[in-house]
Amino acid sequence: MKTYFKLLAFAKPFSRFIPKYAVLAILAVIFGLLNFTLLIPLLNVIFEKVTLETQAELPPFSLSIAYFKNVFNYYFVSIFNQYGKEGALQFVCGVIIVSVFFSNVFKYWSQRVLTNMRTYVVKNIREQLFLKITELHAGYFQNQRKGDLMSSLSNDVNEIENSVVSSVQIVFREPLMIIGYIILLFAMSVKLTLFSLIVLPISGVIITTISRKLRKQAQSGQALLGNLLSIIDETISGIRIIKAFNAQPYIRQKFNADNTLYRGVLKSMWNKRELASPLSEFLGVSVVVCLLWYGGQLVLSNQSELNASAFMTYIVLYSQILVPAKNISSAITNIQRGLASGERIFTILEEPIAIKDHPDAVVINDIQTGITFENISFQYGDTTVLKDINLTIPKGHTVALVGQSGAGKSTLADLLPRFNDVSAGRICIDGTDIREIQLRSLNQLMGIVTQEAILFNDTVFNNIAFGMTDVAEEAVVRAAKIANAHEFIVQMEQGYQTNIGDRGGKLSGGQRQRISIARAVLKNPPILILDEATSALDTESERLVQDAIQHLMQNRTALVIAHRLSTIQHADSIVVLNQGVVVEQGKHHELIALNGIYKKLTDMQTFT
Repeated sequence: MKTYFKLLAFAKPFSRFIPKYAVLAILAVIFGLLNFTLLIPLLNVIFEKVTLETQAELPPFSLSIAYFKNVFNYYFVSIFNQYGKEGALQFVCGVIIVSVFFSNVFKYWSQRVLTNMRTYVVKNIREQLFLKITELHAGYFQNQRKGDLMSSLSNDVNEIENSVVSSVQIVFREPLMIIGYIILLFAMSVKLTLFSLIVLPISGVIITTISRKLRKQAQSGQALLGNLLSIIDETISGIRIIKAFNAQPYIRQKFNADNTLYRGVLKSMWNKRELASPLSEFLGVSVVVCLLWYGGQLVLSNQSELNASAFMTYIVLYSQILVPAKNISSAITNIQRGLASGERIFTILEEPIAIKDHPDAVVINDIQTGITFENISFQYGDTTVLKDINLTIPKGHTVALVGQSGAGKSTLADLLPRFNDVSAGRICIDGTDIREIQLRSLNQLMGIVTQEAILFNDTVFNNIAFGMTDVAEEAVVRAAKIANAHEFIVQMEQGYQTNIGDRGGKLSGGQRQRISIARAVLKNPPILILDEATSALDTESERLVQDAIQHLMQNRTALVIAHRLSTIQHADSIVVLNQGVVVEQGKHHELIALNGIYKKLTDMQTFT
């Protein structure tokens, strides 16, 4: 139950909910119990077994069952003496109606309190989960499937809401009802109640056994659902490739196999889940039958303190214990699925933040001298990706990284904004280790344009002004003009307020890239990281984007990754990487003269 209480901790401060709920729930239980205790005088009137206990005056107030019983007897006897059996019957029926009314009023208001708590808990879980996902370093997502994260944010949170949080009312209210019923039953007959308590726990043992199996299957089911979501995401993203390679049968077979496995686990879970309710009902009715047999013998042989009306009321009261007991057993079964989801969520929430601010982190608003990479090494697990990299980028200079795929270019660029941290060595800006610079401040220094333009399902304006507040339209237009994007933007249906679709799907590749460059222009960062920004474009789009990049790079410190070497011939320095090691470094003509790896790379490309 540790996970259960960790989930409920999202309802803090409890003072907002618990006191109000406790008062309302207790009142609902009291009035609910009163409904059934009134059955005794009602049955006595009907069966003409009324015994008038004299009550001369109203008793002094006290919080006890005896006080309320004496008050009722006082009015009941008075009305019976004055109006006879019909008047007494009307009085009892009226009290029952009033009692039922207040019982349901308090039950409704207690439910409102729990609904408030329920929505509050789910909101907090989603917020904390999303906050943690945005705080985790970029390297974390390379080892995680997107489908699993999406499943946690959607299905796991929904499962917690539908099972764990929705069961709070049962876990807290139903035990109160059971306690109230048992107290009342003991007051009516100690002997019968002790007999019932001996046989009742049997159902609890059986339900607990079913619940344990259900929890294990729930964990397996959530993992399979993560697989399904991953396949769906990959299918939607890669639908063109799937169709081009006639891979529909393969992807369908893969999906259907996982879907069939998930269906099997889900069927088994629901079968066990549905078994809990009828099983608990059967066991409960069996206990009632035992009570009828045992108690009936006591009444018939005059060995019980109960008369026939009281015994009938006792049986009705005891049968009412089955309702909250059945609800609790069903809730415990349902909770197991939610706890499995809760454990998956806490796996993310408790993931340590690998990249965070230094306790004495400093703020840097500009670059004064430049960037230095000092004896940098980086590893993914046991695999060394970069080794002993030494590199200097003076302020205002452009340094290009070239090399074959897998040489470590993008990895080296990712170390500068601390998407990952170095395994050895250090990276400095103006002599300050970037690990000692406040992360927000470090990111503010940099603008990044990647090979795949990362755009969002929003307007052109909001994509250019992404992450900024109170941005003037004139500034966005100016940035778009510098990025050679203004002309095609104003020709769109709603101009800068046009929605560009998921991942900018309504735009061409060159248009998406120019929007990304406009975003970087508007940010106006002193440091630029360009990761193969033109490699995926056609010649015309490349010319427009390259022209925009030249405007963007003016008077800025830039780290450029390029496959098309024609775009970096005029870089201040070109660094050639091979298997994570710097093998050549210099200007374009110097590297050509070396007749090494760079010369081989240029020979493979035609310069225009």
